[in-house]
Amino acid sequence: MTKQRLSRMKSELTDFLLHHRNKLKPADVGLPGNHRRRTPGLRREEVATIAGVGLTWYTWFEQGRDIQVSESFLLNIAKALKLNDAECCHLFLLTHHRPPALDTFQQQSIDSLTQAIMDELAMPAYIMDLRWNIIAWNRSADELFSFTERTLPDRNLLRMVFTDPQLRSRLPDWQQDAAKLVAQFRCDMAAYPQDPVTQNLVAEIKQLSPAFNKLWATAGIANYSRGIHAMLDKALQRKNFQHKVLAVEEYKNLNMIIYFAI
Repeated sequence: MTKQRLSRMKSELTDFLLHHRNKLKPADVGLPGNHRRRTPGLRREEVATIAGVGLTWYTWFEQGRDIQVSESFLLNIAKALKLNDAECCHLFLLTHHRPPALDTFQQQSIDSLTQAIMDELAMPAYIMDLRWNIIAWNRSADELFSFTERTLPDRNLLRMVFTDPQLRSRLPDWQQDAAKLVAQFRCDMAAYPQDPVTQNLVAEIKQLSPAFNKLWATAGIANYSRGIHAMLDKALQRKNFQHKVLAVEEYKNLNMIIYFAI
């Protein structure tokens, strides 16, 4: 790599870090606000503290000095700056590192404002990642799916639909819904076809559910869905739903699924 190219990448790294540091407010990372701040965004020492790295080392890194940084250092910086997965990949590339595997930087939580938006909704809503792990929900969704009663590995919509007999007994149109869910999951999986965690999830559900195994091998399904269209509530009253899927813009691979009763 030429000196000119190297210099330009160091400059791009500095601009990238400054941009993301300056667009964050203290409240975004759980720090008290300070009206006497002369510059926008977080200070270097705040980023270093949140990331758990030394201030001098972070300062040199932001300045583009010729220092060696580890993958864990970069991941900590990415989390401190609340980078989404595409931005995290870009950070790695700017520092001549191979981007990490999907599971090392995928968001596992949302910010309080996004949760507040869901909590204000009267209709059920949940947020799931690319692997369909449910990472956040509101009270109405919890009343339908009992998310809080499930362990973390079991809060996966695909696993729930195919391996939870109690939930299945409350899905009057299970066959149709299951087929639509599998078709949609296959499309989502195409974004990361080599992701080992997703592959393991599929292999596990294939072993646990012959119905899933059969649907997974079925080609040419025309209908897709990220939600359930008919459920029995806890009083065994049928509820029919349509869905609206909203991308959670701050996090590239998170979707909010909102259930509208019909």
